[in-house]
Amino acid sequence: MAKVNTAPIKWAQRSDSLYITIALQDVKEESIDLSDSELKFKGKSNDKEYEVNIEFFKSVDAKDSTYKVLPRSVQMCVMKNKPEGDDETEEFWPRLLKDKALEKNQVKIDWDRYVDEDEEEEAGGFDMSALEGGMGMGGGMPGMGGMGGMPPGMGGMPGMGGMPGMGGMPGMGGMPGMDMDGGGMEELMKQMQGMGGMPGAGADLGGDDDDSDDDDLPELEES
Repeated sequence: MAKVNTAPIKWAQRSDSLYITIALQDVKEESIDLSDSELKFKGKSNDKEYEVNIEFFKSVDAKDSTYKVLPRSVQMCVMKNKPEGDDETEEFWPRLLKDKALEKNQVKIDWDRYVDEDEEEEAGGFDMSALEGGMGMGGGMPGMGGMGGMPPGMGGMPGMGGMPGMGGMPGMGGMPGMDMDGGGMEELMKQMQGMGGMPGAGADLGGDDDDSDDDDLPELEES
């Protein structure tokens, strides 16, 4: 069985988050499992197997945390957990791990990202550019860190919200030449008759001559 080495860790913090770096180059076959209390990592670097098994000083929010495998390291931003109804302000931790002795042997401070608690407001949050396009953590589907892994175009099918051209069929609103307010129908019928359609359609619509034959019948004599 191949020897499993303990991966070196660097960390820095802000009042609401942790920035953790696993200092291994060209990591392959990585497995990262973040819960609200622990971080477990396995991976290969330079054909050697490495792992991390740590328990945090306090609970974290796994579902809103992200990580990314970079050429020279694995970096992750882990959000601190603030229990609902807790009115206390978010605070700096005295250390990363619950086990103080383990921290001395395995964890180092990331001085490039380190700030004192009283300097945080001036320094601002972490530079997250290295984590752009990173993967979600906390046992969710890859890329589901804040819905960042949804396929492009989701959130409404393209072109929906009304079929193109709807909102009234083109050209509707009366056939050409039809003026329904006066004589339009009669004019249309005459035009159609001239086109060879609707034989006999040129009859005078709406006239009173249709009943003229009835006027020529002789009156019946009374017996």
